[in-house]
Amino acid sequence: MATDVLTGPTMLGSATRTKVYKNFIDGEWVEASTGETFENRNPADTRDVVGIFQKSGKADVEAAIEGAKHAFKKWRLVPAPRRAEIVYRAAEILTGNKEDFSRDMTREMGKILKETRGDTQEAIDTAYYMAGEGRRMFGPTTPSELPNKFAMAIRQPLGVCGMITPWNFPMAIPSWKLLPAIVCGNTCVIKPAQDTPLSTFNLVRTLVDAGLPKGVINIVTGFGSSVGGPLSEHPDIKAVSLTGSSEVGRIVGTTAAKSFKHCSLELGGKNPMIVLDDANLDLAIEGGLWGAFGTTGQRCTATSRIIVQKGVYSEFVERYVERAKGLEVGNGLDETVDMGPAINANQLKTDLNYVEIGKAEGARLKCGGNRLTGGEYANGFFMEPTVFADVDPKMRIAQEEIFGPVVSIIPCESLEDAIEIANGIEYGLSSSLYTKDVNKAFTAMRDLYAGITYINAPTIGAEVHLPFGGVKATGNGHREGGLGAIDFYTEWKSVYVDYSDRLQKAQIDRVD
Repeated sequence: MATDVLTGPTMLGSATRTKVYKNFIDGEWVEASTGETFENRNPADTRDVVGIFQKSGKADVEAAIEGAKHAFKKWRLVPAPRRAEIVYRAAEILTGNKEDFSRDMTREMGKILKETRGDTQEAIDTAYYMAGEGRRMFGPTTPSELPNKFAMAIRQPLGVCGMITPWNFPMAIPSWKLLPAIVCGNTCVIKPAQDTPLSTFNLVRTLVDAGLPKGVINIVTGFGSSVGGPLSEHPDIKAVSLTGSSEVGRIVGTTAAKSFKHCSLELGGKNPMIVLDDANLDLAIEGGLWGAFGTTGQRCTATSRIIVQKGVYSEFVERYVERAKGLEVGNGLDETVDMGPAINANQLKTDLNYVEIGKAEGARLKCGGNRLTGGEYANGFFMEPTVFADVDPKMRIAQEEIFGPVVSIIPCESLEDAIEIANGIEYGLSSSLYTKDVNKAFTAMRDLYAGITYINAPTIGAEVHLPFGGVKATGNGHREGGLGAIDFYTEWKSVYVDYSDRLQKAQIDRVD
């Protein structure tokens, strides 16, 4: 999979060996046809080169698709329980390598070790769940309206599936896509995010070690226009699954529609957490901090808006800001750190630009808003946890996805007012409500227009056996996780067996 090359001096002035990772095409580790590579650097310390990866082009995508297409002919005929056994073995191997893979992920992505361990665990959980689905790929049997006739529906695989994955959950999200796809009998070509390819390599290497045949999963690394575009456009790709921005989702969705590909889009979010007067404030503050600043706010489900009823608004803001100021920012490999860096320079720039937008709009900056520099921060993309109060729901910082450690606190009059504010955006991924009133909780579950609603928990924390996805500009209606993933990666075929030994014409033969 990798070879060692000698790189330049490290921070200690000595030489280190950095692995060069190759594409994985039809069971072989191969260099890109372009002859070019790119570096994967640690966002907490850019002197640390995690790995060197292939900067691929269209020819590499085509070779990977050809390998997957050839593998599909045999893989689709492997019984689903046998396919699932490989995934189960991969879960066992992942469990044994959890710590090493989590440390790799922290180096390439930046989030703290507690979170990367959770990311790896989510891939393990997905593997165990999908392994079970190999024996539960049920379809309905139903009585025929005619005598001596049997009717049923069965699931069938689609063919070669293309996956384009993001950098914020670089093992969990690939597992959501790859594992159900292969259990259902499909083959795959995956393009991991250029900022975090190593975690996808670790996942796929684990599947190969578990016995996955060649060509069933192929990895092509590189950049969106050179790899993602050719992947989503190729006529032999029968389904494409993207997790990314709404802007990229529109492009991929439009491209897929031209050739009638199945297309699953999991896109942006601007997620509200509502805190009512009767809420347990200690719990709400803890949840709001974790939801807003976990993964440095770089989650599509991040708690980026906190809508607080006026009876507890002042107390909540004061206590929340004080806690945010106390969060420890630093290298995620340090177990004492609460929040890591932004993923790259462009994301940090976006975060800081939104701070200026919020101030210009008249929101009250209560803490943070600055880049952290010098000392341990000198070579990373670090920013203070940032809180705006007295935010108007129509302000850009309350409407647009920032994808950074910037949270807007919005006052509200009542539950009805809070729900109106929560729903008044273009996104609809996650939402939450803190209250002790069961009637209000059920009202919110009904009226919050989002794919996910939490009660007395923040907007993050989805589990792998339930559908994951959103409404409006957050996606196109498909779901990842649970049976939603099985639904996406299979097509229904209705089957009729007539054992009457005579022609029956269905509705035409009916006699009233």
